[in-house]
Amino acid sequence: MSNILVTGGSGGIGAAVCEAFAAQGHNVVIHYRNAQAKAEALAQRLNCAYGVTVQALFADVADEASVCAMFDQIDSAFGKIDVLVNNAGVAQQKLFTDITAADWRAMLGTNLDGVFYCSQQALKRYMLPAHNGVILNISSMWGQVGASCEVHYSASKAGVIGLTKALAKEVGLSGVRVNCIAPGVVMTDMMKGFDEQTIASLKDETPLNTLGMPQDIADAAVFLCSDKAKFITGQVLGVNGGFVI
Repeated sequence: MSNILVTGGSGGIGAAVCEAFAAQGHNVVIHYRNAQAKAEALAQRLNCAYGVTVQALFADVADEASVCAMFDQIDSAFGKIDVLVNNAGVAQQKLFTDITAADWRAMLGTNLDGVFYCSQQALKRYMLPAHNGVILNISSMWGQVGASCEVHYSASKAGVIGLTKALAKEVGLSGVRVNCIAPGVVMTDMMKGFDEQTIASLKDETPLNTLGMPQDIADAAVFLCSDKAKFITGQVLGVNGGFVI
């Protein structure tokens, strides 16, 4: 049994990842920022369904002090974290010339700074001293190829990919693996801003002619964090139906 921290754990992909780990018998920390009721309800449901310890904890991952406070709570309640899944993220569609400095800072703050702050705390507090651990970052296929009208989102997710590769090289000798999943079009709340025609077009552009579900990402996450992937580090796994090859 391991202890798993999933940031953004109450959202579509995050909730599926939390449940997938709980179903494997692992304790789970569900991080949330805004969705307290949703996170706490998920924690209660997973506790009852799988008989593991699940707790919802607040943090603003874009703020280092807030992240440290969350890890202090983890110290008290769990003692350690074996696996960190950096999933918390925000998205926004805007013309590049309309992106404000505040938009840019908010996007990179959550999507990239959050990965930095959480990974640093997990490594310093638990993984490096234990000479063991796994960090899994959730990027996006747009971090690989870029998306029009999502320049700041694409840049933040590309940064996550670069961080993954560099960190994997740095901490490999310390027994820590670092990998990345780059999801394609996955049907979550982030897709609510797209009309039916756009969603149908995205499906048509996907070679498998289907869109992803949160469980698809969760299944890949469980594999990459398991001993079955013990010789895999520094990799970016595209779970995208062939949209980006």
